[in-house]
Amino acid sequence: MTSTDTSISTLLEEALQEPTIGDTGSFRWHATAIGIAALWIDASPPSTPPFEKALKEGLEIGLDLSREEREFHQVSEGLVLLFHS
Repeated sequence: MTSTDTSISTLLEEALQEPTIGDTGSFRWHATAIGIAALWIDASPPSTPPFEKALKEGLEIGLDLSREEREFHQVSEGLVLLFHS
């Protein structure tokens, strides 16, 4: 893991402690300094990062993330999908 990955993970860990901007069936959503983070909360872990599911559920809370860059990170709370410009 590079120091950049560590820094992003640290930022995500801190952001996940802040209040959410919304909850959907499979995600808890957070605004972070680097973008919108979607923490996977569904009981069964996905075999691949569920970006399409996140795009659909994001619309439920008014987030159109279809044009954002996408990446995923594993943090202590679980899988986080990160959407950023």
